[in-house]
Amino acid sequence: MYNPKPVDTSEVVLPQELLALTEKIAENVHDVWAVGRIREGWTYGEVKDVEKKTTPQLVPYDELPESEKDFDRNTAFETIKLIVKMGYRIER
Repeated sequence: MYNPKPVDTSEVVLPQELLALTEKIAENVHDVWAVGRIREGWTYGEVKDVEKKTTPQLVPYDELPESEKDFDRNTAFETIKLIVKMGYRIER
């Protein structure tokens, strides 16, 4: 049985400039996902239908509902926190 064990990043506090980066990464995560879906033959549809390959999430990031954006934001946020926790530095 699969037992997920993500790295605990709860003590990592990100500086403000990295928090701003989170939104850009979240948008890119969505765009990468969308490109993959489109390549697989998916199109926009008002409801998700696996057989017809339609999904309402095939829209620009800024048109997504906040709940969908939050999923991408959390992915970006936790990825940045993991990078910092592992001792890497992100520099501009």
